[in-house]
Amino acid sequence: MSRHYIIPIFVPHYGCPHDCVFCNQKKITGLSTDTTPEEVEKIIEDHLMTFKPDSTIEVAFYGGSFTAIDIEIQKKLLSIPYRYKKEGRINGIRLSTRPDSIDEVILTNLRNYSVDTIELGVQSLDECVLYESGRGHDSNDVYRASKLIKDFGFNLGLQMMIGLPSDTIEKSINTCKEFIKLNPYCVRIYPTLIIKETYLEELFLDKRYKPLSIEEAIDISSVLLMIFQINNIDVIRIGLQPTENIQLGKDVVAGPFHPAFRQLVESNIFRLLLGYYFKTKKIDKDNKTLVIESNNKKISSIAGQQSTNIKYLKHKYKFNKIKIYGKDLDIDYIGITINEFYDKINMKSLMESYLKENSII
Repeated sequence: MSRHYIIPIFVPHYGCPHDCVFCNQKKITGLSTDTTPEEVEKIIEDHLMTFKPDSTIEVAFYGGSFTAIDIEIQKKLLSIPYRYKKEGRINGIRLSTRPDSIDEVILTNLRNYSVDTIELGVQSLDECVLYESGRGHDSNDVYRASKLIKDFGFNLGLQMMIGLPSDTIEKSINTCKEFIKLNPYCVRIYPTLIIKETYLEELFLDKRYKPLSIEEAIDISSVLLMIFQINNIDVIRIGLQPTENIQLGKDVVAGPFHPAFRQLVESNIFRLLLGYYFKTKKIDKDNKTLVIESNNKKISSIAGQQSTNIKYLKHKYKFNKIKIYGKDLDIDYIGITINEFYDKINMKSLMESYLKENSII
């Protein structure tokens, strides 16, 4: 199976016309210098030396707002990965930008340089959240840019944040549902963190902003991930990528940071769904052995970090023992055995039932 590698090119605050309350791009990327074509080439070469043969390789421009840069500078930066792509040494080019930095001229240029995927930093589709976060655009910019990107034949990526000023779980769910209508190629979910030297830090220190707790962020992200999954939308990241400085006590002042945030979310989903399943199935569980079979990739999420889910299920449902085995199952299925009882569960169907039962969809 071919490995998929990303070569990240960070372009901090290069071209971004706004300072959003949560943003200090130089802190987030760990870089403080402008990116040059020479640096782009060196980064690509350095990464290519470490990849296995026959890998799928993408160059990705992150940080700032790439398409807000002067178009001549865009061309110089893009010309490097474009050459590598023409030579067959990389397979794709992606970039992230703002919804209000997209138009026909920009997209024509990106198509000329063989860009594949454009991710929009949307953050929210609630007008109040956008305004209080200092985004400088409204939801109409998102819908317009998304349509243009798809009309030009690019893959559309959408990024959302939870826990921004004036945000609520209802607003986040609404943004999620609006994303689904736009039918993106991929989505990212970022809980809001308070980074040093941002306006959000000032609001926090003045007690005018309260970040989500880690438990709140996990609960909201769990609901969003389930909604995206039942609609077959690929969520490629949940939580900010940890770096040397993106850690609590360093550049992260406060907020729901965890280096393995996605696993916490996926483990929480299994806990919620198994609890819902056992509530709806009248099975004798007292002092019985529960055996769960799953795809190997899901075993750690089912068990939970430090076996928290195993401990929870044993205590709540009085199981004598819980065993989890890897099996050649589709990733969307698990097998449940309790003595003579056996059931093969479609987890997406269970998610849908759970969300309907709780009036979320």
